[in-house]
Amino acid sequence: MLAKQLITDGILPLKTSDTGRIALSWMEDFRVMHLPIVNNEGFLGLISEFDIYSFNDFDEAVGNHQLSLSKSYVYDYQHMYDVMSLMQQNQLSLIPVVDSNDNYLGSITLPSLLDYFALSLSAIEPGGILVLEMSSADYSLAEISRIVESNDAKILSVFITTAPDSTRLEVTLKLNRIDLASVMQTFIRFNYHIKATFNERNDQDDLRERYDSLMNYLNI
Repeated sequence: MLAKQLITDGILPLKTSDTGRIALSWMEDFRVMHLPIVNNEGFLGLISEFDIYSFNDFDEAVGNHQLSLSKSYVYDYQHMYDVMSLMQQNQLSLIPVVDSNDNYLGSITLPSLLDYFALSLSAIEPGGILVLEMSSADYSLAEISRIVESNDAKILSVFITTAPDSTRLEVTLKLNRIDLASVMQTFIRFNYHIKATFNERNDQDDLRERYDSLMNYLNI
């Protein structure tokens, strides 16, 4: 998914002549903490509500002030992961999208980005979640897929979490099955460490009971 496909409808940019008071009003209406400023179609920068609170007078034009976030934007051809990375690094509530000539095309808000991200992870699809923990040297998506598919299940999405200064990985799998017992048994047989399991009912006590029963069975 590219940035130009993620643009949120209804977010209006500020003009340099708009006042801080107008900017704060729009931020409240759009439920954001940042707004882009444009001159005709050219993107000038991003203003935050903290910038505006530093004004001596809220009725001053936003164009009279230096912007603290002038480089916070993405090009229309950049990937969704680039968008997420820049928003996280700068703690943005929205991010402007520009073309190759730095003309403003629109903005992507954090809620709309999360919606697209949830869809890309199949978060709304029914199924179970399995979290594996392993060393980075042992990680093989091909083998993990083979184990899952050997139990007539499919991986809907997968993402990896790493900790700083660690060689350990957490591999989170979203599967198309709610009952994960047979998949778990196979992973354990291949010496994988299962850190956690969840299903769409979020009944963790029931899952824990089934997992403990499986472990007791395997220890017989």
